Amino acid sequence: MAVKIATVADVPAGGSLSVTAPDGREIALFNVGGEICAMDNTCPHAGGPLGEGSLEGSVVTCPWHGWSFDVKTGECQNNPDVTHTCHKVTIQAGDVLID
Repeated sequence: MAVKIATVADVPAGGSLSVTAPDGREIALFNVGGEICAMDNTCPHAGGPLGEGSLEGSVVTCPWHGWSFDVKTGECQNNPDVTHTCHKVTIQAGDVLID
C-alpha cells in the first residue's frame, strides 16, 4: 500500500529531503531532473545519512565516508557487490507516495 511521505514541492530541484515514513523507516528523497527518487536514508557502509549527502546528477555521496549510490538504481559506485534499497515512488496530485 502506498503512503504519502512528502510533497513534490518539499524536494528542491537537484536536492534531497530526509523523512520518516509512517512505519518509522528513514527515507531519503532526491529530485533528479524533476524525477523524485527514494531510498533508505541509512548508508549500508557505516550508517551515514544519505539524505544529507551531496547529489550530482543521479549519484548521492554519503557525507560520512564518501560512499556513492545511484539514487535511481541503488548501485554502489564504490563497490559493485553492494546495492542499496530503493523504493517505488508514485506522484499523485503533487504528493510523493512510496510503497
